[in-house]
Amino acid sequence: MRKIAFQGQLGAYSHLACTHVSPEAQPVAYDSFVQAIAAVESGKADWAMIPLENSSAGRVEEIYRQIPKTHLNIVAEHFQPVSHCLMALPQAKPTWVMSHPQALAQCHDKIIKLGLESRAEFDTAGAAKLLSQSKDLSGSVVASELAAQLYGLEIIERQFEDITGNTTRFIVLMKNPEMPAYEPDTQYITSILFTLRNIPAALYKALGGFATNGLNLIKIESYLDNATLKSSQFHIDIAQHIESQAMQQAIEELKFYASEYRWLGTFESHPFRVK
Repeated sequence: MRKIAFQGQLGAYSHLACTHVSPEAQPVAYDSFVQAIAAVESGKADWAMIPLENSSAGRVEEIYRQIPKTHLNIVAEHFQPVSHCLMALPQAKPTWVMSHPQALAQCHDKIIKLGLESRAEFDTAGAAKLLSQSKDLSGSVVASELAAQLYGLEIIERQFEDITGNTTRFIVLMKNPEMPAYEPDTQYITSILFTLRNIPAALYKALGGFATNGLNLIKIESYLDNATLKSSQFHIDIAQHIESQAMQQAIEELKFYASEYRWLGTFESHPFRVK
């Protein structure tokens, strides 16, 4: 059976994303993103499910620092809606609730309305596991429906978040890239990492090829080189297949102004983008 690594406890939203992307694979939990990525690099797992950004919390800074250090490739993306549930042990009468601080913040108004005391824990699924083991009938947890199933908790209220629509974008990393064949009628995303040469207007000139070739640049992130703090690396997503003629022409122009260039992956665009 193929394995898919993720950071967190069983029942976490990353675990939930694994079940959607590859329901036949065995999810394997790791304590950190670094460990999950290393599991794929060493061959202990086939893929890593890694959160890249969240619609309410922004980008996951740690992942952007790890991507340049790994030789894995992006083979897919997945958009996972984050719908919290309030849960407790059977016959419980909660007076307090625990979860990850971000989950508690996203449910703040409803927690106040119920008069529950908030207690912060490391993650949502870990809080559910802790409550299950404690047998405390005065406690409750904000976590995923999957966590309730795994840890024998009863759901008190679904869609417990104050504002709906919170979504996390995940990327799936793999050691040996499986790039889809280019089909002109299919929508693709190509991810690229590059560092610019130290010349005036280098970024403007490097990205100009995408504009002149009619390509849509849908994401750009920049961060300083940790070694020198003198140069910036750029992570960009373009809505096109790497093998299209327009992309090849644009990349040729980008490479002229880049001191370093790396293709991170080409994969089919997730249906969520159409919505």
